[in-house]
Amino acid sequence: MTPFDTPPWIVWTMLFLVGACVGSFLNVCIYRLPQHESVWQAWSSLHHPPSHCPYCQKRIWHRDNIPILGWLMIRGRCRFCRHRISFRYAFIELMNGLLWVGLYVALVPAGFSATVAESSLFTMLGPLRETMPHHQLVLWLHVQYVYYLILAETLVVASFIDFDLQIIPDSVTLPAMAAGLVGSLTGMVYLVPVWFQDPSVVTALWSIFISPTGQAPWWTEVDVPRWCRSWPVLHGLIASVVGLLVGGGIVWFVRIAGHWVFRREAMGFGDVVLMAMIGSFLGWQPTVVVFFLAPLCALMTVAATWMFSRQREIPFGPYLSLGALLVLFAWQPLFAATEKVFGLGPFLPVLALAMGIFLIAVLWLVQGLKWLLGIPMYDPEHHGEWTSADQLGFMANRDLDAGRGALKPSQWPGSTAGRGTIHHHRWLGR
Repeated sequence: MTPFDTPPWIVWTMLFLVGACVGSFLNVCIYRLPQHESVWQAWSSLHHPPSHCPYCQKRIWHRDNIPILGWLMIRGRCRFCRHRISFRYAFIELMNGLLWVGLYVALVPAGFSATVAESSLFTMLGPLRETMPHHQLVLWLHVQYVYYLILAETLVVASFIDFDLQIIPDSVTLPAMAAGLVGSLTGMVYLVPVWFQDPSVVTALWSIFISPTGQAPWWTEVDVPRWCRSWPVLHGLIASVVGLLVGGGIVWFVRIAGHWVFRREAMGFGDVVLMAMIGSFLGWQPTVVVFFLAPLCALMTVAATWMFSRQREIPFGPYLSLGALLVLFAWQPLFAATEKVFGLGPFLPVLALAMGIFLIAVLWLVQGLKWLLGIPMYDPEHHGEWTSADQLGFMANRDLDAGRGALKPSQWPGSTAGRGTIHHHRWLGR
């Protein structure tokens, strides 16, 4: 279902090349956006000054800026001062090119006999139907691809900044959130309706818990409200806004509950805004799935790296981003596994309340186990507000290197080995 029936390999090759070039721009965003508090100043800094070596301050030649190949041609060192340039620059460019291709393969089925049902985002409740003319299906599949590509690129930038500095600047998430809201006005990019229910399940639960002897009301027999189809633009906007509120609200609830139980910050406010941004693109049901996938991704990653870096606090934004990407690539099986839960209709808020109470109970259980084991239940109190500027200063002083980012002066590896961060520094190319 490629445009004008172009052979898929040609489209994939072009997407990889463009994605690698955009990956070079993402490297600039990762380095420069956290340096400014203002959103406008942060984005204004992306084009000035031009790319230059942070050591000798000489401008990088245009041919050295060629994605992936530029790094290979100069063998990972500045052409003038010969300081090392991290492989992470080329890695992000390569990864971004593959991301562009992978997302296209997942969202846009290839081949002359391909159907829209082969798209990773297709569900029977979604906006795309086989009854639409073929050229319209091709158009809207590509609109969906561009729409969710904006989300994926934002997640890449947010993840690497969070890995580096453990902050997620508003200059990354707020512009993307605005794009998510504006794009929803097409009415054709949502994954599932803002509200749907399984009539058989709702009717059965109504007869059991609400009115065992009476008849269920008429609205329990409706799967999707009629206005969702009749007013697609309004419905798309409402789905995006509700996703924004639910996504940010879930993380905000965890943040408040964690602070209440542990008397310390459980999740940063940047994670709240990031999850709200994800919700503005995906809608509230997929965002809830992201919220449950993220801890699983974090547990697997932390378990694999704990022996090398025994850090107590980890950035959670990258795992929220990974959960969102998993939803984009595997929404069909994920929705099939969760459709019955989201189809509970009026009983869904009751389930959400019960899960919130269960979360608080688990947090208190953790505190009880710490008390039984003789572990201090609370950290020493710190007075004052910890701002993003404080976090930047802390990260800069913790690593005795000047500045931040992929370019670092060489240092004796024993200093990072003693802090247990040598593998992390090797990954960053320091």
